[in-house]
Amino acid sequence: MLEEGRALARILIADDAPIARAMLRKLLEQMGHCVVGEAENGKKAVERYRALRPDLVVLDITMPAMNGIDALRAIRCFDPKAKAIVVSALGHSRNIKEAIDAGVVEFVLKPYEPDRVARAVNRALAS
Repeated sequence: MLEEGRALARILIADDAPIARAMLRKLLEQMGHCVVGEAENGKKAVERYRALRPDLVVLDITMPAMNGIDALRAIRCFDPKAKAIVVSALGHSRNIKEAIDAGVVEFVLKPYEPDRVARAVNRALAS
C-alpha cells in the first residue's frame, strides 16, 4: 500500500535484455514501487547504484562487462547493507550458491511470475 503518494521502495534494475527490464519495471511499478534506474550490464549497475542509492537492486546473473554476482560484490563493497535480488534464466545450484555467498537476499527464476517477484521483493526489503 502506498503511503501519502510515495512509492514503497526505490529500485534499480540491471539486465542486459531490454524486454526483461521493461517487464520487471512494469511488475514493480504495479506493486507500487518506483524504478529509479536501469542498467544494461553489471558495470553500469554498480555506477548507477552509487549514484542513485536505491533501496533494492535487482540483478540478472548473466550480463556483459560484469555479471550480476560480481556487480553485487562490488556494490556490497561500497554499501555492505545493500539489498539485492538476483534473477536468472539459469537455475543452476552453483549460481544460487554463488549469489547467496555474494549477499543476495532472494533468487528469482525467469520468466517472471508476478507472485514470486512480489514475495522476493517483500522479503528482500524486510531483511
